[in-house]
Amino acid sequence: MDETDDITPSLADGFPELNHEQWQGLVAKVLNRGRPADRAFDGPAAEARLRTSTVDGVAIDPLYEPGDQIAPTGHPGVMPFTRGSGYRPAHVPWGVRALYDDPDAAVTRKAVLTDLEHGVTSLWFEVGEHAVCPEDLGAVLAEVLLDLAPIEVTSASDQAAAANALRAVWRDRGLVTRQARGNLGFDPLGHVARTGAAFEPEPMLAAAADCVADYPQVRAISVDLRPYHDAGAGDVEEIAFAVATGVEYLRLLEQHGIDPASAFGQIEFRVNATADEFVTIAKLRALRRLWARVGEECGVPAAQRGARLHAVTSWRMLSRDDPYVNMLRTTIACFGAAAGAAEAITVLPFDTVIGLPDAFSRRIARNTGILLAEESNVGRVLDPAGGSWYVETLTDELARAAWAIFGEVEGSGGMIDAVASGAVRERIDATSKERDRRLATRSLPLTGVSMFPQVDEQPLTRVARSPRPEGDGLVPRRDSEIFEALRDRSLAHAAQHGQPPAVFLACLGPRREFGARETFISALLAVAGLATPRSEGGTPEEIAAQAKEAGARVAVLCSSAGQYAESGGAVAAALRDAGVERLYIAGNAKELGDDAGVVDDALFAGMDVVTALTSILDLLGAPETADNPDLVTARKDA
Repeated sequence: MDETDDITPSLADGFPELNHEQWQGLVAKVLNRGRPADRAFDGPAAEARLRTSTVDGVAIDPLYEPGDQIAPTGHPGVMPFTRGSGYRPAHVPWGVRALYDDPDAAVTRKAVLTDLEHGVTSLWFEVGEHAVCPEDLGAVLAEVLLDLAPIEVTSASDQAAAANALRAVWRDRGLVTRQARGNLGFDPLGHVARTGAAFEPEPMLAAAADCVADYPQVRAISVDLRPYHDAGAGDVEEIAFAVATGVEYLRLLEQHGIDPASAFGQIEFRVNATADEFVTIAKLRALRRLWARVGEECGVPAAQRGARLHAVTSWRMLSRDDPYVNMLRTTIACFGAAAGAAEAITVLPFDTVIGLPDAFSRRIARNTGILLAEESNVGRVLDPAGGSWYVETLTDELARAAWAIFGEVEGSGGMIDAVASGAVRERIDATSKERDRRLATRSLPLTGVSMFPQVDEQPLTRVARSPRPEGDGLVPRRDSEIFEALRDRSLAHAAQHGQPPAVFLACLGPRREFGARETFISALLAVAGLATPRSEGGTPEEIAAQAKEAGARVAVLCSSAGQYAESGGAVAAALRDAGVERLYIAGNAKELGDDAGVVDDALFAGMDVVTALTSILDLLGAPETADNPDLVTARKDA
């Protein structure tokens, strides 16, 4: 055998080679099962049924092929920096950065030391009267080796006070300027977006000048995308706002005598990592690509154009109910941030939205990143998603869409004007409206909240956070809040009446006929915490008697199309006579045939469950306010 012969076996050996049209045919075959011949999909139509999009309009195809691959994107650490900025230290895959916001200095000090002893590599403090007090920062850091652990501060109330507190700690500890490491956390435009306060860039400019002159390992600016993301911004908007904000700061810094190359070294971006791992990967890659393009236009040397990214698992995606599912969400988000080559990653504890995290939740949060880095070996490969036809295409599409929005923002006067005029808020509101629609129809499902709710869970008890300063800025809102509000109404009703509001399930025929739809409906009603007493077969009179005994005002017919046609009309009439005021059908009212008009509405996959459940709670008299005393008592008792 010639030594040049390739004897490496191929995993595709023995399988026929299929083209795209043949693949479409296979998709159509699956989708057409059970569909009438006159409504069958052809190949292209079948593929179109599988095509989705992000909330901000980026298309997601069901299949990506070699022909879809865009032009080569270079290597990690070089232009266009899509594949990484090359700033990660050689001895760690990425920085594990823990967040601290407990006002109790003793608790925070203990948490800091525990985290550092168990793998955390940098510290991030939310500073203010609502969190870590500026006066307590020195005591909190008393036992920390400040020349080894980078310190980052932010503040929702006073960024200058937070930065001054950190610099005072360095000064009091006798650190020479070249030993200090970290970020002073200035983002005056983000502060405006969050609070509605006036734009005051002067403290940021003075701090940046000091860092350029005397603190070579300290950055003054952290472009924080959390205010926009938490208010509902999409991934494209987040990238665009990041670049637009960065450009505004470059202008201000240049006017203050700091050249673009030095200014680039003062800026870090804080981005949000979500449970959509591929979009998270592509978002980080796209942001670096666009920021490198800005650097190219500004004359920044090629080696200095890479963006430094601090990824934080999304607060908006976390749920209060069934909070342990948050561990899954943050693990996926951390993986996406790691594969997207973030320099530092903060995993928010799973109980973050309930109150101040405890020792257990902090341990899980820090170990999420450490396990991915050290045991899963995710960090041993540079840009592991690079070359994926899907990721490369998605990166390109996110970058192009964000660049277009960035151009619109620049064309209308820049990010400062866009925030002040309300243009940013209007754009976010439009995206939020589409996300709310998807949440309500559960095409964007939330495990443990809008899907598979755990109605008998015991709520966690945590120390409540001090409220952040109020303002007139963007309003943060979690995706799960609307569903949690529905659950709260049922809890308040239970506190008042001794039991949650109930919807009677009238199950017709044997279990093989009603089982599937009964399961679907009971899970749907559980989203709002509704109880579901039920019948299992019987005559219309027997079913109506059970409904009357349960005191049912709302009922749902549950069975198969054949059973509906056979006895659905009679059961519906009997339920009306038994006092049922509103009657639903699981499925389609047309399945009742001539009796379709006997029901008020239908419950089915893809419907707006928020509207339906709100209407049921209204009819059953569940309290509308979520902050009533009965609800507080109910949650404590639970």
